[in-house]
Amino acid sequence: FVFWTMMTRLFRVTVWFSLHLFHPTVLSFSPELNTFSESGTALRATTSKTKAKSESKSQTKKSDKLINDFCYGTNEFCKKLVIKPVRNYVEIREAGTAGTDVISKLTAPPEIPGIPRPVWLTILGSVPTALGWYGYYKFSVEEELFQYELQQEGCVTGCGGYGTLFPFVYGVLIGFPLKLLGLELGDFLVEAAGLWILLGQVNLYRRVNELTSENDGEEQLHTWWALLPPPLDVVVGLRQVHFLSEYWRIKRGEPYGQDIIAEELFPFISRTPRFTLKELFRTPSMWFWFTKEWEDFDFEFLQD
Repeated sequence: FVFWTMMTRLFRVTVWFSLHLFHPTVLSFSPELNTFSESGTALRATTSKTKAKSESKSQTKKSDKLINDFCYGTNEFCKKLVIKPVRNYVEIREAGTAGTDVISKLTAPPEIPGIPRPVWLTILGSVPTALGWYGYYKFSVEEELFQYELQQEGCVTGCGGYGTLFPFVYGVLIGFPLKLLGLELGDFLVEAAGLWILLGQVNLYRRVNELTSENDGEEQLHTWWALLPPPLDVVVGLRQVHFLSEYWRIKRGEPYGQDIIAEELFPFISRTPRFTLKELFRTPSMWFWFTKEWEDFDFEFLQD
């Protein structure tokens, strides 16, 4: 039952992303494209515009409700599959609950507003644990965004920590043994798990863009870069870590502290405004600390 329920929800998330990509405000009828040559049709044109806008708003509300219901339901369903001691430990806390030392921040439950986790801290937790801690980071930031969005907007557009991470975990834990047994179902589960976490990453970048654009109106991430092969997907991943951390730091009123990895060793991580792929390739000064003085490559095919 659990297996088929999870597969049903995987199908529904595909529908959700389709709805998001082809949003009603994009697909809806655009009255401005209509032209009326006779003056007597002006009133009808105005009425048509008003009606079209009303229908578009109605469709948008329905779509938003569908997204909210799916995301909230997925998070709640997956939460029930986790043992209570774990749920109690990672229960959302108020900001400032965690200690200020490194170990406390690495092991702290999610808070609202979220805990600033700079790039250096994320790497410190991820590398020694062979990316094991990064799974906890992923859970925490998704749950923080989920709860913050619920608090601020009353609705959500992400599946939270439980709904984002655990379908992937279950898909891998169940899929790999079946795959080793030579069952095609195993391949399907592993691939579905990978697709789920990838789509969740794209959605995470979208939500981070919404947050960071609150201050200066600029989006710092190209969401579609999540679909690029390594190491290019890592570029946008590190930028997400940096800019989300900075957003939470400012939101919590915490003092600035230099992130030497994001700001000195690998300048592309903190570079603003966001850059194109061609700009990244032709501008070695943003690559590493030892290429900061290099001049840009003047190749025609790298020009935007």
